[in-house]
Amino acid sequence: MGRHRGGSQGHEGPARRAGAPKATGRARRSGPAARKRRPLRWVLGSAGVLLLMIAGAGAWIYHDLDGNIHAADIDAKLGGDRPANLSPGSKNILVVGSDTREGANAKYGKGLETMQSDTLMLLHIPADREWATVVSFPRDSWVEIPACDKGDGSRSAVHRFKINEAFSLGGSTGDVASAAACTIKTVESSTGLRVDHFLSLDFEGFKGMVDALGGIEVCPKEPIHDKKAHLDLEAGCQVVRNEKALGYVRTRYSVGDGSDIGRIGRQQEFMEALAEKAQSELTNPKALYGFLQSATKSLTTDSSLAGIKPLYGLASELKGIPRDRLAFLTVPNYPREADVPTDRANVVWQFPQATELFAALAKDKEVDGAGVKKLKVAAKNPVYASSVRIRVLNGTGGAGRAAEAAKQLREAGYAVTGTGNAPSPARATRVAYPDGMKAAAAQVASRLPGTHAVRDDDATPGVVTVTIGEDFDRVR
Repeated sequence: MGRHRGGSQGHEGPARRAGAPKATGRARRSGPAARKRRPLRWVLGSAGVLLLMIAGAGAWIYHDLDGNIHAADIDAKLGGDRPANLSPGSKNILVVGSDTREGANAKYGKGLETMQSDTLMLLHIPADREWATVVSFPRDSWVEIPACDKGDGSRSAVHRFKINEAFSLGGSTGDVASAAACTIKTVESSTGLRVDHFLSLDFEGFKGMVDALGGIEVCPKEPIHDKKAHLDLEAGCQVVRNEKALGYVRTRYSVGDGSDIGRIGRQQEFMEALAEKAQSELTNPKALYGFLQSATKSLTTDSSLAGIKPLYGLASELKGIPRDRLAFLTVPNYPREADVPTDRANVVWQFPQATELFAALAKDKEVDGAGVKKLKVAAKNPVYASSVRIRVLNGTGGAGRAAEAAKQLREAGYAVTGTGNAPSPARATRVAYPDGMKAAAAQVASRLPGTHAVRDDDATPGVVTVTIGEDFDRVR
């Protein structure tokens, strides 16, 4: 899924030469169907093969690599107010590309003093293990960041900001466990999905993996000169390693439309090429060992995944998933500029499509080809929050409830026309709409967990009426 502008993918990726061998470690531009199916298959399939090699290579190698993996004890930091797993046996794994500002990573993002999350995605594995879906979250997604432990004994306040702030906020003191916990809390509160596991790979590990394999060939159609990513590449096919490889997957503003959506596409293709190259080097002990050393030394997971054995078990579960049962999506979104004209940098999720996607995964329902097509069609005609006029009524009897809800709705981009008291008490929050406002009302209801929109012929024309009930919690 890409931005709504013109229905494009917002992606300027490298091209592949006609007739080139398949497993060359070349990052290439693929069609939409290929992008949905290949990256997860290659990455997870390769992980299974590589971990199997470790298991048979000897006890000393196993223990050497096993000891490299860092464990983050996050359970105590997450608290008890979390979504339930509605499909026992399914798993949601949060994957973060971490950009720490320590050691060799310090030169990236000058002026940043905390850890950053450069890539964020959620892997959903169903209970039957017959399909899988990966949802990428643009790091510029404007969401609610819950109160988090900052790692120094203090807590942040609830506020709205871009989603990647959660990692740096929790990790402000360098504590990966706090960074992971804040990111998990943010994803859970924004999606309603329970996160079962967490994996993070930092920049230095990525570079080491690429270098151990001798580099990856990329084929940019146009020159790329990006000071922020420390990257200068001419057009055409060339092998990148070390800083150039890192810069290639980080570059954003100097390629295509400058969006984070485009960068997600490039990262997906590069990781596919990296996995292909790793598979081609399975008979090269030096390359394989260097690759695995870099990968494991830079890997941090939750305590239950921190080891070769549990990671191998995870890869084994996924290795046999058919190619046509894999989906790689980006959460439906549109530029926040449509709601806040002064914000030209961030995106907001498109509702109700985002909520419907998360609800399907929560119920272990596969997002098949028809589902992907439906999301693409909807992405061309989003309902902007700023286009929806809302009146908020207090049905609780408690003072200030309508004003608080109205404040949250305004922060979410809606045009609130006024507040008042409901004519009768309301236990459940209600969204009512007049003729011609079904789509707008559905958009609003999807932001209020557990709420549905109903038509009301007596509703004020041109306005969606939200009656706050005793069950009102927050605006998602």
